[in-house]
Amino acid sequence: MTLTEKQQKKVEENMGLVHQVIHDKVHGYSQWGFHTYDDLFQIGCIGLCKAAATDKGGTFSTYAYRLIWHELCDALIQSTKRYADEVAADVTPYISAGTEDGEALSGLRMDLSQALSSARKDAPPSTAKGIDAMVLMSQGYTSREIGERMGASARLVCAWVSKARKFLKDRPETEAIVVYCS
Repeated sequence: MTLTEKQQKKVEENMGLVHQVIHDKVHGYSQWGFHTYDDLFQIGCIGLCKAAATDKGGTFSTYAYRLIWHELCDALIQSTKRYADEVAADVTPYISAGTEDGEALSGLRMDLSQALSSARKDAPPSTAKGIDAMVLMSQGYTSREIGERMGASARLVCAWVSKARKFLKDRPETEAIVVYCS
């Protein structure tokens, strides 16, 4: 998108509006782990530029506020879906699909339990919470239910699980289990 000089000046004069929208509308963004404040500010600036490019007169700040908020909502919804998909993909191999080979599955659960327990000891606190959340998810709990148990939001639980997933991928003992489960 190319802005005229007049539109660029309008954007520069209204940069504070992006901060105002984030402050007014996005609560708990620092806990989500999806976007930093700087990420949100950049996303909001895209909305501000779109507002300047499509402004037809009237009160610019009201129009821009709405476009900034919509741009932030779109980004937050998309990142929430992406993290939810990652969590589902990461936890799915740990959930038993059936008991055709009960003995192998039992041994796999024991190996997985031992590997997760070992990894948890070496993990930073938020990653350890993610490992605990993965175990609870494998038992059928939802992110919301886990959040209630752990005193956190469902989004924060998803962020913990994402950290745990990345941590576990680097560990040889869990890598072998993930390959076996796939």
